[in-house]
Amino acid sequence: MATRPTFITCSSLSFSWPDGTEVLDDFRLSVGPGRTGLIGLNGSGKSTLLKLIAGELTPASGTVRTVGEVGYLPQNLVLDTTLRVDEALGIAKARAALHAIEAGDPAEEHFAAVGDDWDVEERARATLDELGLGRIGLDRTIGEVSGGESVLLRLAALLLARPDILLLDEPTNNLDLYARARLYEAVEAWSGVMVVVSHDRELLERVDQIADLRDGEVTWYGGAYSAYEEALAAEQEAAQRMVRVAEADVQRQKRELSDAHLKLARRKRYAQKSAQNKVVPKIVANNRKSEAQVSAGKHRALHSERLAEARERLDAAVEAVRDDDEIRIELPRTTVHPGRGVLALRELELRYGARVGGEFELRGPERIALVGRNGAGKTTLLRTLAGELEPVSGEVVTQVPLRFLPQRLDVLDDGLSVVENVARFAPTATVNAIRARLARFLFRGARADQPAGTLSGGERFRATLAALLLAEPAPQLLMLDEPTNNLDMGSVRKLTAALEAYEGALIVASHDVPFLESLGITRWLLLDGELRPTTAEAVREDLWEARSAGSEVSTGSEGPAASEGSAG
Repeated sequence: MATRPTFITCSSLSFSWPDGTEVLDDFRLSVGPGRTGLIGLNGSGKSTLLKLIAGELTPASGTVRTVGEVGYLPQNLVLDTTLRVDEALGIAKARAALHAIEAGDPAEEHFAAVGDDWDVEERARATLDELGLGRIGLDRTIGEVSGGESVLLRLAALLLARPDILLLDEPTNNLDLYARARLYEAVEAWSGVMVVVSHDRELLERVDQIADLRDGEVTWYGGAYSAYEEALAAEQEAAQRMVRVAEADVQRQKRELSDAHLKLARRKRYAQKSAQNKVVPKIVANNRKSEAQVSAGKHRALHSERLAEARERLDAAVEAVRDDDEIRIELPRTTVHPGRGVLALRELELRYGARVGGEFELRGPERIALVGRNGAGKTTLLRTLAGELEPVSGEVVTQVPLRFLPQRLDVLDDGLSVVENVARFAPTATVNAIRARLARFLFRGARADQPAGTLSGGERFRATLAALLLAEPAPQLLMLDEPTNNLDMGSVRKLTAALEAYEGALIVASHDVPFLESLGITRWLLLDGELRPTTAEAVREDLWEARSAGSEVSTGSEGPAASEGSAG
């Protein structure tokens, strides 16, 4: 790790997508050594900011300055499945040269390729072992490992390169409990500059500070995520108090203005009555009337000014209170009666080795949690049930309409707008009906006309979910593959509430145990070579062993078509 000072500076940074959607405007940021957790609502610009820092995007104006070498782990990792592991780690040339020298070839180019890195192979194996990938050989191909393992391979490559600045975008997406434990250890051991975008609470508990990106500005909070929550709660409580005080002040100023008008009206009536009764000479009465009018005008102006100031203070107080939009998901009212056949599997053998022996049936509105390590075949099983993959042998019988939300969210056409994508799934729905549904997923007005290719991970999830739920016919079986990936915590709460209210059958594959427990799961199934029953307690014990023992995590492999997310 470099000893020189390293940092990131963004000055007057502006960026918009080609369709004119503004992401950042005159944005400023300075990040020094330490682990920084970058958080914010979906679509706030977190991933875009990391891409700008990494040089993957060019700002419209302003500058990004990095002192030190930058390593970047993107949210949607795509690796060539034909690459060997040593090529993905970036050590293939040095390793080949080292082997040539050891075989007795003294060519100068071999020594140049090795440089001072004579222990490159040992370091690579040690890094893989630290990340739980010790069983993966350097000569295997990327197509032989799961999507979660490929994420860890990319992280291993970055650690081997020893950059000064490390940018991680949702690094725990698609990782099983074991792999997450290894990644947490790597994050805790990092001593350079790190910026990590994540919705993973456990990961965010391992950072030194939180940067909250909101409305194009960053607010800093010292400490991990729990400290941020405490500080934010205190801020919001104070902001709510200020709103109450400001509201009371506005009401008081309204009463005082009303009282002033009442007093002035009484004075006016008294002056008119005095003039009519000739209590005072006419010239005196006229002078009093003129003075009263001037005084009344000043009085009204004073109270009106105070009322306007009170309203401004109220507006400022309300502005300080967060009112973050959250998705409002309404799943189709598709009741599946108890006992009705939904899905049947018979002697099913999947591609890449996993099996479902004997007969398996899903009946009625069951809720099934599908768990297992990276590479176990969960995505392969779901894709087979959805009809996207043919089984090696056996039979899949679906007895109700089903919809599958894939982990990679690749059902959208990047060249079409959000509205146009949803219309593909519901050809008989009117544009107004589609826009009304999309508004519940926070795609309002021009946002619904954004090309799908410009959406953030969380926005893409919302658009995909909206498309599937508006599809015809409405699904009575929903299959979700890692649905909480890329979602902010508010959206996860809304998704949970919607799935709790859903009256159809559910199959959810996820590594997020608390999320699964919140869904009212009726059966836990573990895919580990074969499909067998398990319990939430057993899954949690597995996680505890992973964290405390640091045991091996690599568990075999799937082909590229079946990998868990195939790059996250």
